[in-house]
Amino acid sequence: MAKFEKSEQENNLASLRGRIFNQLQNDIIDGKYQEGDSLIETKLSEEMGVSRTPIREAIRQLELEGLVESIPNKGAIVKGISIQDIEDIYTIRMMIEGLAARWAAEKITEEELAELKEVVDLEEFYTNKNDANHLHKFDSQFHDIIFRASKSKTLMHTLSTFHHYVQKARTASLASPGRAQKALEEHRAILQAIIERNAEKAEKLTTEHVKNASKNFISLVKNKGEYYERQD
Repeated sequence: MAKFEKSEQENNLASLRGRIFNQLQNDIIDGKYQEGDSLIETKLSEEMGVSRTPIREAIRQLELEGLVESIPNKGAIVKGISIQDIEDIYTIRMMIEGLAARWAAEKITEEELAELKEVVDLEEFYTNKNDANHLHKFDSQFHDIIFRASKSKTLMHTLSTFHHYVQKARTASLASPGRAQKALEEHRAILQAIIERNAEKAEKLTTEHVKNASKNFISLVKNKGEYYERQD
């Protein structure tokens, strides 16, 4: 019984640490914490209403992610996400996701194709309803099906490295005026290329889709950065 209780406590602590890590990561990516800012354990502990232990562990994870740096006598200093970092991530995404679409067009099963068609139809439905939560869900599913259809474990593992940044980018990008409708049109074109088993076209359209999303997201990040600078 004691062993079970200990395991449950460990799971709760891990869940709490994960929530704190995600919150701090979001705040850094969103620009709330800028390069050079200090993450002070006592202050964060008070703000979040938790002990310093999960804060300390979350900061350690942020350091592994390259988002903060521990400096002697200064503590955890935010390194942040620069515009160059975002551009690099999107450039890599263009290449990897384009390749995923190419391979998906060549290897997708009929079951996966039917699933992809259904997701695009649901995307259109929720785009017309302006339902952001469902729209984000099916937007992510569209890409996930293509990744799975590529039949490449290595490619999917590589994409998982950028998972959180990609999810944040999609959420923010789809919320901007007009982007959801444009993304739907781009998804329909990619779907059609995959239906036609046109690997070259699927790759080209996906690369353009990611490129368009990158322009949109970088513009949002720059505007948000200016907002936070005005608040200082």
